[in-house]
Amino acid sequence: MPDRAAGPPEAEQAKPAKLSGLIKVGTCSWTDPTLIASGWYPPKIAKQADERLRYYADHFPVVENDAAYYALPDPKQAQLWTERTPDGFTMDFKAFGAITTHPIDPKRLPKTIRESLPAAAQEKRRLYPKDLPPEIRDEIHARFWISLEPLRTAGKLGAILLQYPDWFVISHQNKDEILHARERLPDDRLAIEFRNETWMSERNRAETLKFLADNGLTYVAVDEPQGFPSSVPPVAAATSPRLAIVRFHGRNAENWKKKGLTAAERFDYSYSKEELAEWLGKIEHLARETEEVHVLMNNCYGDKAVSNAADMAELLGRGSSHTG
Repeated sequence: MPDRAAGPPEAEQAKPAKLSGLIKVGTCSWTDPTLIASGWYPPKIAKQADERLRYYADHFPVVENDAAYYALPDPKQAQLWTERTPDGFTMDFKAFGAITTHPIDPKRLPKTIRESLPAAAQEKRRLYPKDLPPEIRDEIHARFWISLEPLRTAGKLGAILLQYPDWFVISHQNKDEILHARERLPDDRLAIEFRNETWMSERNRAETLKFLADNGLTYVAVDEPQGFPSSVPPVAAATSPRLAIVRFHGRNAENWKKKGLTAAERFDYSYSKEELAEWLGKIEHLARETEEVHVLMNNCYGDKAVSNAADMAELLGRGSSHTG
């Protein structure tokens, strides 16, 4: 080991700080139809749901489960996800839409919950929070939390992503909404992603980050098209010592708000290594401030997300091993 006293103070100060956090790089889906059709999975594996997850987990140490946004997970399925992935693997979950004030299809609710809804609500094609009695919302949160117990027990549950909609502006009422989710989903790592620029405007940024930090909530940094009311600037901030998350949505501004497109079409974008490299310093900063960093590619069109995840892992100098 070199003698610290041998070199001038300037040289010592110039050394980069050691990264303390574990960086895990992955994608926001392993089941997207365009990925399966892309040829990334070997033909025999592409046809088998159980083998697809095993194959994915051989390449990346973390994945985000977006299916949970559309329907409450089944605990039996969660147990299978646990069994199909190796030790050290992490699965983040996007919270069910009703938890984050999004409208939901009542047909996606469990039968017992659907039948307990008020008659007027049962007839609607889309249910908003105002359509759901408080006890029903509590039950939805409880079932979501319980459904993840197999992964929680196995040490494979990462974060629960609370992604709020475009119309969810900064306000006391909406801060309370976030805190209610914190109360209803106890102990787990909760990560907050905003889709409205008011939260991270220059005027409100410090207030937002302090609010998250004061309540033990992870701020989700994003890379996404700019210039829309939903656009959040590419700010990296650690608001929890436990975890930081960065999600890459692509920069397809033309499709970002175009109506009639699938989610995959909106996220149809391939990052260049130069564009990914813009985030290296930010990610390394987060790794010095937190125990763990999840870097997730949500440009899930074809094999673009998995390719860019591999690119990012390479740029970070960490490969795509399970240890990060």
